[in-house]
Amino acid sequence: MNRILAIIERDLRRLRRSPTLIVVSMIMPLLQLLVLGYAFGGKVKHLQVGVVDQDHGLQAVRLRALAQAVAANARTFETIPYSDPALALHDLRNGKIHAVLNIPPQFSRKLLAGANPRLALIEDNTDQFSASTLEATFNQMLGPFNQKGPPPRKSANATLAVVEIYPYVPYIQYLLPGTIVLAIFVSAMIGGGIIYIDDKARGLHEGYLVTPIGKFELILGFTLSGAAKAILAGLVMVTFGSLIAGIPDPFNPVRLARMLLLVVATALALISMMFLLMVRVSDPLVPRATFGVLNTLLFFPSGAVYPINAFPAWMKAITLIDPFTYAVHGFKELILKNTGLMAITSDLAFLLIFAAGAMAAATLLFRRTL
Repeated sequence: MNRILAIIERDLRRLRRSPTLIVVSMIMPLLQLLVLGYAFGGKVKHLQVGVVDQDHGLQAVRLRALAQAVAANARTFETIPYSDPALALHDLRNGKIHAVLNIPPQFSRKLLAGANPRLALIEDNTDQFSASTLEATFNQMLGPFNQKGPPPRKSANATLAVVEIYPYVPYIQYLLPGTIVLAIFVSAMIGGGIIYIDDKARGLHEGYLVTPIGKFELILGFTLSGAAKAILAGLVMVTFGSLIAGIPDPFNPVRLARMLLLVVATALALISMMFLLMVRVSDPLVPRATFGVLNTLLFFPSGAVYPINAFPAWMKAITLIDPFTYAVHGFKELILKNTGLMAITSDLAFLLIFAAGAMAAATLLFRRTL
């Protein structure tokens, strides 16, 4: 019994010597409760809807005014006027807007004549949450729009024709981009965090410290070796994950080349981030305890499981600096929409700049002493 108590006392003393581990253990459940509570739910707001008015009649003006009133009050969407339908569709395919409301020519005349004119809601259906929200909102909006004074001799109600520019996207395909990034992150956490700290704890790190290798060379070597493991994990998820999720033409060489570029940028960003977080850490328990916090804090606010537009302001602030956000968005563009590199240029730029900044900061914080 005394030996059991001695083991318990030793573990408690070890825990007390690591205040970071204690704080992380306390904060993690609260952080997970907050993030998960807001990530899975909430009302989708501030979706960007392009409005193309090809009629310019009185009823079209009335419909646009009603849409702006709904946007100002419910804030589910924001209207952006377009004069060129082709430009609106181009922005829709490149992810700048979420849908296009097209008011056809002679809409007002047909409505007054009772010819049941149709509006076209062209939506980005790769995000089923946002698409369903927009469809329900516009259908609800047409209720008061169709109300008239005296009953007309013929039905003159406007109806909404929903046009989906992409094939139906099952939820497993919607989750695939986030799963790829998560696989890269797990490899980065192990290769750039746990193994690095374990080497320091076992004394293996001392061999590097007695050599004339510069600090930047050490950090760069650790980053590249860790990134190689993360890239391999990402490629496995890209190929096998696409097969499991049923992505059409999963082995398209052009798309695979684009995704390889994004996998490399994501791996470099996440590995650099892990070295920056662990460069001054010596306790091997800290990276293991931090894994759950980072997973919750970075993965769920990234839009991998629910649209970012539904998040509160404080969670949207996290998404702006979260490398997961840009990696998930890039993989959604490539996997679900099969777009080109132009659609993910900003994502690649952020990830590479983030990686360079994290490596520079880790180099400054690195100490050649144990």
